[in-house]
Amino acid sequence: MNIDAALQDIRSRLAQAKSVTVLTGAGISADSGVPTFRGAEGLWKDFRPEELASPDAFERDPTLVWEWYNWRRELLATKSPNPGHHALVELEQRCERFWLITQNVDGLHAEAGSRKLSEIHGNIWKVRCTGCGVVKDNRDVPIEILPKCLTCHGLLRPHIVWFGESLDPEDLHNSYEALRSCEVLLIIGTSGMVYPAASFGPIAKDQGAFVAELNLDSTPNSDLVDVAVQGRAKDLVPQLLS
Repeated sequence: MNIDAALQDIRSRLAQAKSVTVLTGAGISADSGVPTFRGAEGLWKDFRPEELASPDAFERDPTLVWEWYNWRRELLATKSPNPGHHALVELEQRCERFWLITQNVDGLHAEAGSRKLSEIHGNIWKVRCTGCGVVKDNRDVPIEILPKCLTCHGLLRPHIVWFGESLDPEDLHNSYEALRSCEVLLIIGTSGMVYPAASFGPIAKDQGAFVAELNLDSTPNSDLVDVAVQGRAKDLVPQLLS
């Protein structure tokens, strides 16, 4: 199936669906110029993310971890939602039932206007108190190091799901509910190989949903979905609404 026919197939399914769920990953953010923070472009002072994004690293050297997150925040502060983000906001407004699940922590979906949203890996523009547990928005660039809670004066940490930590139960519940009830699942800008996201496509497909993958390159899941289209999210997603 060529790209035009594949996109028309997805458009037809979306037009008929009352319930749509979307999973997004780094690919949609890359179209806004967001680095992956995992490859060479994401290296900071020769540290790998795995060495800094963990509870042990924060306990050992919170200043170092916050300096890294401040660097990331400074980079992300220059980025804006792209047409792919905005198209998903329009899709949300068109659908009777809609839910967006993102693996991205850059906050661009919310900035674009997405409201029915689970940020399953957290949000870099939110902070959480290690003392009282309160979560608040914080867009300070640069952020004070070390930042303290205004309520209890405890040390704040990024509101990010770090290596070795569990995802928020409410986010998981909302995500699984959306996957089990959707008629169409769009997987955008992610290989979908990391759990729990790796289970999302099969869950929706087992419930009879039409599953479409839109990604820059083919993935190990491309042969398992109903339709797979290669290209940039900023170009492909708006075409689903035409």
